[in-house]
Amino acid sequence: MDAAAFEFWLGAIADLTEQQRQRVLQALSPSPAVKPGGGQAHDRAMERPGAAPRHSGADAADVSGIGGHKVAVTGCPHCGQGDVARWGTASGLPRYRCKACARTFNALTKTPLAKLRMREKWGEQAGAMIDGVSLAQAAQRCGVHYTTAFRWRHRFLAALSGDKPKTLSGIVESDETFILESFKGKRSGLPRKARKRGGASAKRGLSAEQIPIIVARDRHGATTDAVLARLNRLSIAAALGGVVTKANAFCCDGGSAIVAFARRAEIAAHVLPRPGKPDPLAPDYHLNNVNAYHGRLKEWLRRFHGVATKNLPNYLGWRRALEALGQSVSAASIILGAMGLGPYQQQTL
Repeated sequence: MDAAAFEFWLGAIADLTEQQRQRVLQALSPSPAVKPGGGQAHDRAMERPGAAPRHSGADAADVSGIGGHKVAVTGCPHCGQGDVARWGTASGLPRYRCKACARTFNALTKTPLAKLRMREKWGEQAGAMIDGVSLAQAAQRCGVHYTTAFRWRHRFLAALSGDKPKTLSGIVESDETFILESFKGKRSGLPRKARKRGGASAKRGLSAEQIPIIVARDRHGATTDAVLARLNRLSIAAALGGVVTKANAFCCDGGSAIVAFARRAEIAAHVLPRPGKPDPLAPDYHLNNVNAYHGRLKEWLRRFHGVATKNLPNYLGWRRALEALGQSVSAASIILGAMGLGPYQQQTL
């Protein structure tokens, strides 16, 4: 399509009906329909930090095109209205004008990627995230400084950390797991002696050094999780309230905090003290699904040799996005998620 025809096509978007808009969005979608739980079908190359990169910058498509898809789906970032029109170009990105509030914007406005430079390297950054490489390896791939690679990683993860399913369906398994507290990156004022490369806990078993994480997962693979301030009913209710409802068959391990949450929310709980051995009379009720997710999460985190506790929600969102995207993961889908249109948000629009 030549430039004149393209501009004509863009100008006609405002006149499309809602049904026509949906057809255009499907045609422009940067990846196949998202199916939660696809992470179980990941090939093992994704799990090996030393594996050759499977996703290069060429896979990222054009940031302008990805941004155009995001704007078409979410509309104006200022007022949320969908009636927008092209409004020129600035800094290499198309601008848009909202017909409702008359404000202009681009696809990165009010996103964590706003004002982030070197967009031509974002594809390599997204590919490094898909492959789960270290910061040093990501910096080398992208040709940037180590500190830039760190900043990019967390700017890309800022939106994904909050991308969670609004509700879970059918049978829901929930259980807590624990990650060793870490002050990685902190150079002074540590409350204890520094550990090297993750290290080990000073005490055996559960202690204040272990940070509780609650995970809830349905049989379709939709997953929500949260770092808990404390392992008690209030913290679990803040994480799972409204996501797990009375409509769910709720499977848990009988811990006092999670049982108290279910009782207060009036959710019928199936207590399973032996997650590996479901009751023969009720074989569908077990915790094998969520415990397998715990195992994949911890195995994936091991490559980072300790994750700073303050950054742990970002890493949970990172793993959750990879699992939700499954084999449809691409640099374009990661960039789209970093723009604020993650896999779970796409499903609810």
